Amino acid sequence: MQLTHYTDFGIRTLMYLAIQPDRETLFRIAEITQVFDLSPNHVSKIVHRLGKLGYLETIRGKSGGFRLGKSPQDINIGQLVRVLENSLAPIDCSKPYCRLTPSCQLRGVLAEAVTAYLTVLDQYSLADIVSNNRELIKLLPELSIPVLELCS
Repeated sequence: MQLTHYTDFGIRTLMYLAIQPDRETLFRIAEITQVFDLSPNHVSKIVHRLGKLGYLETIRGKSGGFRLGKSPQDINIGQLVRVLENSLAPIDCSKPYCRLTPSCQLRGVLAEAVTAYLTVLDQYSLADIVSNNRELIKLLPELSIPVLELCS
């Protein structure tokens, strides 16, 4: 099963915030777009949704930004994938309609595979996947916009 870019970038955004637990300044969309080379429009949509879902705390206004809305230990990766993905169905037998659908056993096998996939993801929290945060921080690019400027 392959995640959509939306879910992938949502998880990356949360990881980026989680690997900097001692940071006092708020994160900004411009910073995320620069770090991951993403469209500001795309990141805005992701941040908005993560905020609505409670994964981020968003602060509006000139000196606004966002930060994690939950502890990394309380963000379950399986649940996060479920809420960010529009569909977890690996195939759509109706487009185009498959004549084998009434007797097909593939759908059951794939449903079982998706359940196993999510069962594995359910075993991990955001904290688990960023437990090597010192190594991850070393991999981040130097920002061309200083963090203080992003937050002012």
